[in-house]
Parts: sequence; structure tokens; C-alpha cells
Amino acid sequence: MSEGRQDRVGVIGAGAWGTALAQMLASDGREVLLWALEAELVDEINRQHSNSLYLPSASLSENIRATNDLGEFANIDTVLAVTPAQHLGSVLAGLGRAPKDLVLCSKGIEATSGRLMNEVARDAQPNSDVAVLSGPTFAHEVAAGLPTAVTLACSGGEAQWARLSPAIARPTFRPYYSDDVAGAEIGGSIKNVLAIACGVVEGLRLGQNARAALIARGYAEMLRFGDAMGARAETLAGLCGLGDLVLTCSSTSSRNFSLGKALGEGSDAKALMADRRTVAEGAHTAPVLKRLAEEKRIAMPIVDAVNAILDGSDPAHVVVSLLSRPLTAEQGAPA
Repeated sequence: MSEGRQDRVGVIGAGAWGTALAQMLASDGREVLLWALEAELVDEINRQHSNSLYLPSASLSENIRATNDLGEFANIDTVLAVTPAQHLGSVLAGLGRAPKDLVLCSKGIEATSGRLMNEVARDAQPNSDVAVLSGPTFAHEVAAGLPTAVTLACSGGEAQWARLSPAIARPTFRPYYSDDVAGAEIGGSIKNVLAIACGVVEGLRLGQNARAALIARGYAEMLRFGDAMGARAETLAGLCGLGDLVLTCSSTSSRNFSLGKALGEGSDAKALMADRRTVAEGAHTAPVLKRLAEEKRIAMPIVDAVNAILDGSDPAHVVVSLLSRPLTAEQGAPA
């Protein structure tokens, strides 16, 4: 690698999370190239050092340079992909030369195929070493330099970790190593669906007891699905699973929680999805997660309930049905 390739980092996707990651990476003086789809956003980032569309709270570093030309990433070896999960494959296919390290920061499952993001990325860029960055993160806090810890799961093992950890770690942004790529992705995908459920509970004003129970039983669903997909339970007990679940299910700063809260308060699901500027990825993940669970005979009643609500069922009636399930043992129980 040339010196220039080592010194630069690329971020594909200038939504709130991609912009926050670019801001964090630029905090040590490193040059960061940020790809945005919208030409007007590219111009705003470069001229005004702001992103009023997706992260208006941040004053962006002058070390961040925006572009809408994916060809410019040909000279960068470390690229973070932060596009919405359902568009990851098509965006990466247009990347051209494969980066040495491709770090996936989008959380979801491809709706059309049921593939995890690392499978999508390997198909689009087979010559890259894929890693997954996931954990309890709100974009505005990362952009503000508040303390954050994440999982960095490396398919290339410790050799890839040795390359990536110094490129990504900052004084207030601490990655922890894992080689369980599937586990890191599954935790980040399922927690989005469970956050919708917790938002519904908030919207229905069912109380903190109900939300705590939902988080615990949702975590049990996450463990069952992860086991069937080859993820390790200890991975899902960490930052990218339980840590992310607790954060996302507890705050309106979460897009998925906010969507669920609005649904619980009586808003129409289709109208909410059509009107949202930013993506509540759990709404796209829920149907494919339900399908995969049924194919693998995994009991996921909370995921089923979220799908019913997104399909237009009355949230209060769905919750009553969920509470009316047969009583069973907590440990080792199927649901």
C-alpha cells in the first residue's frame, strides 16, 4: 500500500450514522472521504461543513471531503459502508476497485434474499476482507465525541484487527475485537425489530415493567435465532447484541423505537414509512426475519407481533394476544 492509501479512510453513506463516523474518524486530523448520493449535500458538506439533512447538530471537521463519485474510493484501502441495508449490494457493486478492508456499519438483513450484510458484501466485493462494526451507538453522540464502545468483528481474524483497530479507534471511540461476524450482524439486525416492539409498548403507555420484560424476552428470541444461524451466545451477550438492544429499546433517539411509539399511539404504518426521511431499518428487517424464523422453526412471537402491527393490525389487540400465550418455563422455553 502507498502511504496515501494508508492515511485516508473512506465512508460510503452520508446519513446520520455515516456522517457521525466520518466526524469521529476525522477527529485525529486524518483525511476522510465521505460519499453522499445527493449533489446538494456534497456541496453543503464541502462548503459549509454541515449536514443539515441528516445530522444538523454537528459542525463537521474540515478534514472531511464529500463526493458523489464512488470512483474516488479506488485510492483508499479502508472503507466503511454505511448505506441503508437494502441498498448495500447495489452501492458496493459500483465501487470499482476493492478496498483491502471493507467495514460494514449498516444493520439489517437483505429483504429479497434473506442474506446477512457480510454475504451481500462478499458477493459485491469478493476481493475485500469484510468486517462488521456494530454496537450501542447514537449518531449524534458519536459525532459529539461522547464515549462509545463497539464490537469490531473481523472475518480476517487478528491480522485484520491489527490493521483496522488503529485506523478506527479514537480516545472516545473504543472497538472490541471479535471474529464472530455473523453474531455481530444478527444482534444489530434483530434489535431493530425489537426496538419497534418496545416503542409500541411506550406508545400504548403500558409502563416500564412491560418494556423490561419485552427486552428480556426479545433477547431470548435473539439468542435462539443466533444459535440457528451459527452465532455465538457470548457475542450476543456483548456490545453488538444485548448492549445495542438495551440502548435502542429505551430512547426516542432510536428511529425504530420512535416508529413503534408512533404506531402505538395510533399512526398508520404505511403513512409513517412513506413520510420518514431516515430509514427505520427494523421495518424492512421484520418480514424477512419472520420468514427465516418460520423456515428454521424458531419461535419468535415478538417478531411475529411486530409484523402484524406493521401489516395494519391494532397494536393493543396484538399485545393482548402476545400476553395470552400459554404459560411456560423461562429457561429453555420455546417462546
